[in-house]
Amino acid sequence: MPVATPVVSNETALSLPSPSLAMPLSSYHKLPSSSIFTPNPTPPLLYASPISLSPKRLPILLLGLFPYLSCPRPSPATHLVSNIVVNFSGEGNRSSILKDKVKIQLRSHNFVYICLRISVMQRVGSAGNTSNSVRPRKEKKLTYVLNGADDTKHCAGINCLSLLKSLGPDECDYLFTGSRDGTLKRWALDEDAAACSSTFESHVDWVNDAVITGGNTLISCSSDTTVKAWNCLSDGTCIRTFRQHSDYVTCLAAAENNSKIVASGGLGGEVFIWDLEAALAPLSKSNDAAEDDCSNIVNSLESSLPNTSLRPISLSNNISQNATQSQGYVPSAAKGHKESVYALSVNDQGTLLVSGGTEKVVRVWDPRTGSKTMKLRGHTDNIRALQLDSTGRFCLSGSSDSMIRLWDLGQQRCVHSYAVHTDSVWALASSPTFSHVYSGGRDLSLYLTDLSTRESVLLCTEEHPILQLALHDDGIWVATSDSSVHRWPAEPHNPLKVFQKGGSFLAGNLSFSRARVSLEGSTPVPVYREPSLSIPGIPGIVQHEILNNRRHVLTKDTTGSVKLWEITRGVVIENYGEVSFEQKKEELFEMVSIPSWYSVDSRLGSLSVHLETPQCFSAEMYSADLNIAGKPEDDKVNLARETLKGLLAHWLAKRKQRFGSQASSNGGIPSGKDVSTRTISLSRVEVDGNAENDTAVHPPFEFSASSPPSVITEGSQGGPWRKKITDLDGTEDEKDFPWWVIDCALNNRLPPRENTKCSFYLHPCEGSTILFLTPGKLSAPRILRIHKVVNYVIEKMVLDKPLDSVNVDETFAPGMPGGQIPTPVGDGSLRSGLKPWQNIKPSVEILCNNQILPPDMSLATVRTYIWKKPEDLVLNYRVLQGR
Repeated sequence: MPVATPVVSNETALSLPSPSLAMPLSSYHKLPSSSIFTPNPTPPLLYASPISLSPKRLPILLLGLFPYLSCPRPSPATHLVSNIVVNFSGEGNRSSILKDKVKIQLRSHNFVYICLRISVMQRVGSAGNTSNSVRPRKEKKLTYVLNGADDTKHCAGINCLSLLKSLGPDECDYLFTGSRDGTLKRWALDEDAAACSSTFESHVDWVNDAVITGGNTLISCSSDTTVKAWNCLSDGTCIRTFRQHSDYVTCLAAAENNSKIVASGGLGGEVFIWDLEAALAPLSKSNDAAEDDCSNIVNSLESSLPNTSLRPISLSNNISQNATQSQGYVPSAAKGHKESVYALSVNDQGTLLVSGGTEKVVRVWDPRTGSKTMKLRGHTDNIRALQLDSTGRFCLSGSSDSMIRLWDLGQQRCVHSYAVHTDSVWALASSPTFSHVYSGGRDLSLYLTDLSTRESVLLCTEEHPILQLALHDDGIWVATSDSSVHRWPAEPHNPLKVFQKGGSFLAGNLSFSRARVSLEGSTPVPVYREPSLSIPGIPGIVQHEILNNRRHVLTKDTTGSVKLWEITRGVVIENYGEVSFEQKKEELFEMVSIPSWYSVDSRLGSLSVHLETPQCFSAEMYSADLNIAGKPEDDKVNLARETLKGLLAHWLAKRKQRFGSQASSNGGIPSGKDVSTRTISLSRVEVDGNAENDTAVHPPFEFSASSPPSVITEGSQGGPWRKKITDLDGTEDEKDFPWWVIDCALNNRLPPRENTKCSFYLHPCEGSTILFLTPGKLSAPRILRIHKVVNYVIEKMVLDKPLDSVNVDETFAPGMPGGQIPTPVGDGSLRSGLKPWQNIKPSVEILCNNQILPPDMSLATVRTYIWKKPEDLVLNYRVLQGR
């Protein structure tokens, strides 16, 4: 095989060789058994002789080559190419190329290994499956978060605080709070009040820390692994997202007098140092050009693909993120942590950085170079809080070992230890002169300690663990795991005033000394018992239960209040107050069986409803059961489809205003790049026949405009995002939404779903003289009511010549040999001579396991609660005596 002649070291990437790479596939038998790919025994000839091949045509050649290559070993072979990991696992597995570029790499002995920058769908061959079935990748989901009635308040614990001082006498100070509900809020502060002036919503998980730098730039980090930049005084629009971390980002640090330096650390053991001036530089248009080039290659590849049911997958998110993230800007990495990082601090000039975490050591770095200068040992547990003085000479650390330590970085040693707390220390704040430290933590207590005299005083106690502190004028803001924030008197400029109030004690230097004092009953009395100002939150949800009707969720919040939510409208329909959650759940039990079409969690303090395809489209109900007027009795409603219509009603209206009828007439996406249309048109879908382009949102699926839910989802580019449904502007497309959401919203099409039918036998009761009306197996929708079965039996008995196949619900028909369902006969209704079931007293009863079934019970409910067997359902019928 013609390749470059010099032997190169492993993993060395080469440019494409200049004769040709085309060759007979049979030549691949010459590759050794250790090669990554091994051909089938008798591959056909792709090219009989070498031909001239340009680099752009190389992927097309490999499209023909790849189906005959497979992984020779059962263990996974994983290759990392340009941040894209592709796994080929399992002996005999075959993969189908979907698209993207191809690289040729050499390893030792000049054998060629083909590494593909692609997204793949594996064809899995197993002993019980001779045909190669397609196992698709898991599709991206859509989540909507149900916000409370008062969206100006947090509904979960406050993880971080940051203050922005006013620039003039006529302006107010601002307090920024970051919460476990995934949002940040800006509060305008007055003497005795605080008002929410903006909500910053883009993170999709807990906000863990936030700092202000440069006077007007807010930097936040989150458990969604991102760092985001915001304009402090904006309406809450995120200006840049950085996705450098591999795990939760837990902490940030900013230099007060150097607005360029910000550091971030997380659970992945990474510490990154960001040059904000470079990171926030305007994006150039070169990235768009690169994206266009990739798209052209993708289109050429797709045109050469055979006509299959595989849906092309868009360019990898990692590629687009790296391409659009600050023109490829990569922060400096402070390498050295082997475990999670929980605390960072930087001096005012940005010349010194300290970090701590589960390794129990304080590491000191030079942020200008990322080099480590020293390591300080002394703590015996996780380091949770760090505080540097303005010069960088002294450092305070708080740990889960309940100790506070003062370090002299010049001497590289601990000069004082303070045993003040009885449990983990999670938050520190030093006075402006670094003479006193305020500390809080898991023991709910806020202490003030004199660093020189070791004298301590209990300032106040909270009802929840203290997570962060922020000094402000003559007070201190305290954030806890509760959704409220309190400001307490603190006198940071003259701490001696606090000590003069009495109640001080001398801090020990061993962690057990403070705990022993607590056990002896000499717990200090707090100086202050009430905060000077409070910013209330709303109670967060701590317990939830999805009810059997799959439309209602019962919740319990931190105050013990139990509420009933309607998921399809996002509102509370009943507030039961402080009652027993378990008892109320039993009271609300309904004997009804509806497929589980969504999942719920309360991680953000509110209900987050997750929709995943195709499972979410498995639940249907009759319009009559949903009180939807103007619909036929047998009209069925897909719950997920109607919920998506309600969620995206504002988006669809904005889209129609922006693009006109073209936006929804044929599913076209009139954006700059017509990617969505291509993807949707090639996807495997089935049109919802009942939809008939019905874009109206029915009342059971109308979401509140006053407290709209927020959507959390992810498209083909840019990573996950969060936004209120009323803030969608109509420009979002497949780059922002999952393809199946776009397809459902614009085209009324649903992806392939699991079988929604229920098979059953219909026999006369034992001892009855009635003949078998339908000796074969019947099949009907799972939601079919028993009264339809009654009507079917009546019609079979009443008609002079019973039909071979009667369709009472468009799909209810006797089964034929082999399990085939015949084509329905008739117009889908009973003969005109029969009255509806509500207007006649049925002379037939349907039984299951000798139990009479109510007419309004569905087949699915009968199977779940009465039949209770894995075999096909068996129903019995009998004629009532005297009727």
